[in-house]
Amino acid sequence: MRWFPLAREEARALVTAKGVWLLALALPLWTYRPTYDTWDALGSNMTIGFVQYGAAVLLPLAAIALCYRTVVGERADGRLKIVLGLPLTRGDVLLGKLVGRTIGIAIPSLVALGLVTVVGVVRFGFFDPLRYLAVLSVTLLYLATLVSIVVSVSAIAERAATVAATLFVGLLVVFELLWREVATMLYSRLTGVPVTLYDPPADGRLFLLDRLSPSGAYNTVTNWLLETGNSAAFHNSVVSELQPGTGVNVLVVDTTFDSGTVPWYLHESGGLVILFAWGLVPLAIAYYRFDRGDLA
Repeated sequence: MRWFPLAREEARALVTAKGVWLLALALPLWTYRPTYDTWDALGSNMTIGFVQYGAAVLLPLAAIALCYRTVVGERADGRLKIVLGLPLTRGDVLLGKLVGRTIGIAIPSLVALGLVTVVGVVRFGFFDPLRYLAVLSVTLLYLATLVSIVVSVSAIAERAATVAATLFVGLLVVFELLWREVATMLYSRLTGVPVTLYDPPADGRLFLLDRLSPSGAYNTVTNWLLETGNSAAFHNSVVSELQPGTGVNVLVVDTTFDSGTVPWYLHESGGLVILFAWGLVPLAIAYYRFDRGDLA
C-alpha cells in the first residue's frame, strides 16, 4: 500500500479546506425536503430518503469542484514530477488521489448527513437502521464513482480548463441534469417511437437508457432499498407517480409494465453494475493514458 501516505495527504488537504465545508453546509439545507406523500409511503424512513436526494444533487457538484485539478493541476505546476520522484508508480498516484479525495469529501458529507438524520429522528421518529446503512453505503459508492470519473478526466486532459468544461457540460449538465431528456431523445431517434413521459411505451430499452447515468443508477438502487418503486427518478417523484390519479413526468417500471413482463435487465440491482462500470472504465482508460503519457 505505497499509495496510502499520498491518499492520507489528499484527504487531509480537503478536510482542512474551507470549500468542502461550505458545500457540506449546503447539503442539509438542500437535503431536508419532507412531503406528505413521502410520509404516507415511507413513514419514519422518510429520513433515509433525504440522504438520496441530497447526495444525487450535490455530490456531483462537490466531486467536480474539489477534484478537477487533482492531476492536471499538479502536472501544470510541476508538483506531479515531485510526487513521482517518490517510490510510487503512476498507478499508485492515481489510486492514492482517488481514495484520498473520496475520503476527503466523504467525511464532511457524512457530518452534514448526520445533522439531517438527527433532525429527521427528532421530527419523524426512528427509522430502519439497516436500511439507512445500506443507503449510506450505496451513497459512498456513488461518491467514489463520481470522484473516479473526475480524477480520470483530470489524468487524461492536458489543461485544467478542458477538464472543467468537459466535466461541467458532460457529467453535470448532460448526464446529471438533462439525462432523462437526452435518454428519451436517443430512444426516439433509434427506434422512431415518440415518447411521452406521462404515458411512456413499455419498452425496456427506454427504461435502461434512463438509468445509465451515475445518478440514475444511484437512484435506482436506493429506491430499491427504500422500497418506493423501480425507477431512476428521485424517491419523492416515484411516490407521487404511484399515487392514484397522479401523473409525473418520470419513468416508473411499476406503472408501465404489467406484472411478469418486466425485462430481467431492469432489476434494480443492475444499478450497482452501472455504478461500478462508471467508476472502473474511466479509471482504466485514465491509467492506460497516464501510465504512458508525457508529464511535461
